[in-house]
Amino acid sequence: MSLEKILSERRSAICEKWFDRVIRTYPEETAVFLKSRKNRFANPVGHILFQELEALLNGLIQGVEIESLRSNVDNIVRIRAVQDFTASQAVIFILLLKEVVREELEEEIRQNRIGKALLDWESRVDALTLLAFDVFMLCREKIYDLKANELQKRTVGLLKRAGLLVQDGPETPI
Repeated sequence: MSLEKILSERRSAICEKWFDRVIRTYPEETAVFLKSRKNRFANPVGHILFQELEALLNGLIQGVEIESLRSNVDNIVRIRAVQDFTASQAVIFILLLKEVVREELEEEIRQNRIGKALLDWESRVDALTLLAFDVFMLCREKIYDLKANELQKRTVGLLKRAGLLVQDGPETPI
């Protein structure tokens, strides 16, 4: 049986275990809340997280182009980028999938029935991780730009009120 077929048959269990591993990257209280993903309005982060993990798993199983999964990765990484995660902590959620799959396919791996296919599949997971890192860096860059612009606006406003800024044009930067 092919790796894709095995993964497809165990998709539900893999997705549940992956979701559980990902929410363990959050503080305990948050993880308990995120686990209750039933209502997308009461728990939008948990709902989005599960929905996008499921879409990523499906895409990886189907062998779609990694770039076509950008929006799914983006929806998760944007959330993690505004939280107190380092870059590695923000993207580790993808690598956790490899652990889950290895555990789920332990018997097949031990019997060496899927070795090469699993290595190829894990390379795709690695490529997805790199994509997530790129998305994370773009999100953080945007956050820092917004913070810098806000600080600049506040500083200009303070200088104007103090009468320490001479206005030459419509908006003179510092």
